[in-house]
Amino acid sequence: MKKIEILIADDHAIIRDGLKQIFSDTDDIVVAGEAANGHETMAKVRERDWDVLVLDMTMPGRNGLDLIRQIKSEKPDTPVLVLSMHGEEQYALRALRVGAAGDLTKECDSELLTAVIRKVAGGGVYVSAELAEQMARERMPQSEQPPHTLLSEREYQVFLMIVAGQGLTQIADLLSLSVKTVSTHKTRILQKMGMTNQTELVRYAIAHKLAE
Repeated sequence: MKKIEILIADDHAIIRDGLKQIFSDTDDIVVAGEAANGHETMAKVRERDWDVLVLDMTMPGRNGLDLIRQIKSEKPDTPVLVLSMHGEEQYALRALRVGAAGDLTKECDSELLTAVIRKVAGGGVYVSAELAEQMARERMPQSEQPPHTLLSEREYQVFLMIVAGQGLTQIADLLSLSVKTVSTHKTRILQKMGMTNQTELVRYAIAHKLAE
């Protein structure tokens, strides 16, 4: 039996150890590499071909969407399975758009995880029922779409950080942007979503289950 050799990219050692334990109980899935940040992930991806990359979207060093985009540019045949804390379909949809083969939350059970690993390793794509519904909604006329779906990838990233309570300076540091650029993104977010202040953004995010 050919082994499915995977690379786990997650900045939390306890998550990596937990995944290794899950896969140690299988006959065909082997954790052959680990990475703790975006830069390590790219270095590992360049070293060899992987059957599947299991990727956390919120590691230090690189934005997850940018990382997937670069991986698919350099190693287009590498299946990327996103495994993150984000339970919101819009984030998963953006990951699929830039080349991910599937998206799962860390709350999924081990049976589903191993089944999806096998599916994407074989060239398949995993789309949950919730995500399929979101994809269908995206085909509606623009006026019927939720306002947050109109944001660009960067605007949506900044939006999530704002509603999580991070300040403009903190966001600028994390994204390697100027405070002025982040401020401009915030202004455009408010305009696109038809809102006037951060409090309205937070209320919207809570109402649409985009934030705690």
